[in-house]
Amino acid sequence: MVGNRARGVLASNMEMTREEKTEREKMLAGEPYNSRDPELLALYHRTKRLLAEFAGTASTDAGEKQRILKELLGGIGDGVWMEAPFFCDYGVNIRIGDGCFVNYNCVFIDNNVITIGNNVLIGPAVQLYTATHPLAAEERIRADGSGYVTRAVPITIGDNVWIGGGAMVMPGVTIGANTTVGAGSVVTKDVPERCFAAGNPCRVIRNL
Repeated sequence: MVGNRARGVLASNMEMTREEKTEREKMLAGEPYNSRDPELLALYHRTKRLLAEFAGTASTDAGEKQRILKELLGGIGDGVWMEAPFFCDYGVNIRIGDGCFVNYNCVFIDNNVITIGNNVLIGPAVQLYTATHPLAAEERIRADGSGYVTRAVPITIGDNVWIGGGAMVMPGVTIGANTTVGAGSVVTKDVPERCFAAGNPCRVIRNL
């Protein structure tokens, strides 16, 4: 009897914990969440303000650019060079290591964590997508008309990676250290370390 009661209390507490999660916590846990949640919208608008400031800062004012990036991003190493314009949803879920270069018109959809290692080169118009939706329309569109169902999965890019211009990296992908991804590739699956990978879908061409 005591065991059953204890299990009942535990189940009740677990259910309460699930119900008490914020939409932001659900988002980072990879669970379906409401992207129109007030907390997330406030963070989104903060990010848009900082991105506008970054885009409007003179290229010669390196100190101001670094100040904005430190406020915008969840973590940034030494010697990072990021070109404007740059686009992201929240910024706080992006962590960039030392010595990285991010070229023009990159889009980082950071609904979940994007981790970028040291000395990573990211070409122009590269897109990193952590967000995804159900394929079936009846599962994707909320029945109450409040929007659509979204979930997000982290992306990880190892040290010394080069991602060529126009490449797209899909949710949940890990790219191993010392790897080069060819321009225009669509990376749908993990890519191992120290190789050259390219194509749509992206596949390993040769080891390096």
